[in-house]
Amino acid sequence: MSVGINRYKADLRELSFVLFEQYDFKSFAGKGPYENWDEDTAKAIIKEVYRFSTEVLGPLNSSGDREGCKIVDGRVITPKGFKDAWKKLYEAGLKQVAVPTEFGGQGAPTSLYAIIEELTSGANTAFNMYPGLSWGAAEVIAECGTEAQQKKYCEKMFNGTWGGTMCLTEPHAGSDVGSASSKAVKQADGTYKISGTKIFISGGDHDLTENIVHLVLARVEGAPLGTKGLSLFIVPRIRAKADGSLGEFNDVNVASIEHKMGINGSATCVLNFGENGGCIGELVGTAEGQGMPQMFRMMNGARIAVGIQGLGIASSAYLNALEYSKDRKQGSHFTQFKDPKAPRVPIIQHPDIRRMLLEMKATTEGIRSLVVKLASHRDQWAVLAGKDDDKAAYHMGQVDLLTPLVKSYGSDEAFRLCAIAQQVYGGAGFLKDWPVEQYTRDTKIFSIYEGTNHIQAMDLVARKLGQNSGANFQAFVADLNSFVEAHKEHKTFGKEVTYLSTASEAVVGVAMSMMGWLQGGKVELIPLVANRFLLAMSQLAVAYVLLDAGVKAQAKLDTLPADHTDRAFYEGKTFSALWYARNVLPQAKNHAEVAMLEDQTPMQISDAAYANF
Repeated sequence: MSVGINRYKADLRELSFVLFEQYDFKSFAGKGPYENWDEDTAKAIIKEVYRFSTEVLGPLNSSGDREGCKIVDGRVITPKGFKDAWKKLYEAGLKQVAVPTEFGGQGAPTSLYAIIEELTSGANTAFNMYPGLSWGAAEVIAECGTEAQQKKYCEKMFNGTWGGTMCLTEPHAGSDVGSASSKAVKQADGTYKISGTKIFISGGDHDLTENIVHLVLARVEGAPLGTKGLSLFIVPRIRAKADGSLGEFNDVNVASIEHKMGINGSATCVLNFGENGGCIGELVGTAEGQGMPQMFRMMNGARIAVGIQGLGIASSAYLNALEYSKDRKQGSHFTQFKDPKAPRVPIIQHPDIRRMLLEMKATTEGIRSLVVKLASHRDQWAVLAGKDDDKAAYHMGQVDLLTPLVKSYGSDEAFRLCAIAQQVYGGAGFLKDWPVEQYTRDTKIFSIYEGTNHIQAMDLVARKLGQNSGANFQAFVADLNSFVEAHKEHKTFGKEVTYLSTASEAVVGVAMSMMGWLQGGKVELIPLVANRFLLAMSQLAVAYVLLDAGVKAQAKLDTLPADHTDRAFYEGKTFSALWYARNVLPQAKNHAEVAMLEDQTPMQISDAAYANF
């Protein structure tokens, strides 16, 4: 199958605004662990990653989707061009930009890495999952492993010599990870014999690297049931010697690969560990029973990455739809609809098309801003850690609080926005000749994997709202209220800022009510409204960052001459904020009001009453 043409698009001016103007990259670049970074270097990296994404990854997106992966002689073969792209990615050093310097990387700020991931994921999500998972697995070993494990595995995984995965799900244990039955039997030499089957393993096998290091959750003999009895093991496909050289095959076998709706270039595998009794793993670190805390280090990063995946594809879908709307001529101008002789006009001149385009523009810009806000909090934490512990704790608290919002809203909206892009295309959007058909299929998985979005909602309401005695949520609300107080009389956004205040009060009201439900014996209401609360808080947060961007854009507009080339860009930022605050933000208040109705009909209806068949 031949490699296709690039369809990926990104707006580098928009990326530059969010990173350098809205979140002030210079406030942490050049400090602490980022002392070797500055704005010019970051801009050069973004430009190079965009070139790589459009010239190398983008052309492989459609062809990889159509070709998919296959098993040949027990090994997964990735689509044509993937292996060469992997080699070029690491030779160019693009995946190592944010790798810690002690493992051969450049230690870039997290906010810059978020932009890099948007570009590479947007260009080819299926491909980018392979290096992304390798990064995540290496990071767990770097943070939780012994010094010997770090030396043996990390640099090879970070530099692309070896791949990596995480292996949680089993046929009978999906989101219910605690019921996992994979076994680990300790050996005399301190290693463990591993046995069990894992399913839905992204990148579980491939031909891109000489070895793949699996992080496997398993239960040591005699360990308690549930999540507390799980430990995490390093299980390479080929055993690695102490010096990092390769030894013998480690009895990790590919049983099958899934045939999926989307991301077909990513191999989703069923793996059998130790079916011949010869699979050896080593405990991550030195303590048993730490599997879930260790794995959550990777999971939290992966959840943010999923939101970025959604953003990358949704943004390209929007920009492709925008381009199509300028080229496609159909119908007369709405002011001449009764004139059969009126000329056909580009569909971007039709009001409903303009509405859909502005919805896509505003929402993608808002999600991007929320992603970079989260990443900037992480960067500020890195600079302040050990110097000002209170401020550092505040920033890390915001990372924790915003993670379920980025994952869920970024993934849910990506699927919806890609469908809107198809609508802009009309019938053409349903054809494989255009990129949005694949975009819609690829994005559906994002709300499902790395913890379904209901799991994100329960994480938010059951853990994150009360985390640090509620201080993280209170700090978020306080920041928002400070913004409201500062800008409620703003000449452009004053009215919309009051909408933000009203929605905030409604969302806080639901949070308080959930505490009352927990104490008052109405526990079932919490999972019933958790998704609605998560959506409302996400819409509130996105409106907040869009209005913040709008205020900054308006300040720039006030200084620019009428003929300045940047005026159209900044005007676009103001309209994104206005549209979202007027059309989406009121929904947050509505969601809060519905939640307060305390509807329990899903719990009251009997199983039989759903349908008789």
